[in-house]
Amino acid sequence: MGGGQFWTPITPVRGSKLHAETHRRLLAIVRDDEVCRRLMTTPGVGPVVALTYRATVDVPARFRKSKSVGAVFGLTCAKYQSGESERSGRISRCGDEMMRVMLYEAAQAMLHSKRWSWLKAWAMKIARHRGMKKAIVALARRLAVIMHRIWIDGTEFQWTREAAVA
Repeated sequence: MGGGQFWTPITPVRGSKLHAETHRRLLAIVRDDEVCRRLMTTPGVGPVVALTYRATVDVPARFRKSKSVGAVFGLTCAKYQSGESERSGRISRCGDEMMRVMLYEAAQAMLHSKRWSWLKAWAMKIARHRGMKKAIVALARRLAVIMHRIWIDGTEFQWTREAAVA
């Protein structure tokens, strides 16, 4: 590289015309996609997270159980086994890193929002006992499972536990 050449960023800079155009296109895609609109009923999940989830999972039927989605994104504990001893470690971090980061961001946004739901109450209970960072990771995994169930069932997020059970 010569001294006069500069590196140009691939992602558009906030506030630029290119950023605004990219944002408009993203919103148009999400607005036209029925699955993304349903995924966005989940607290903390916006257009970027919904579209990333839809693109990453692609075919929801490949997961027999919704619980296995968390493992694909590396949000489950790594197991260490030797002889008779067995212990759970940190999250495995296997799978799609971008989706894991998006789910973490969505979980963090949900915990810092003012609106209350049964899911936020569940995460706050974990935060009291285990700490906020572990609660955010647990909530990110649970969001992945809930979003998969929403996609499969064709339902929307239920804000109260009574409506979710019924």
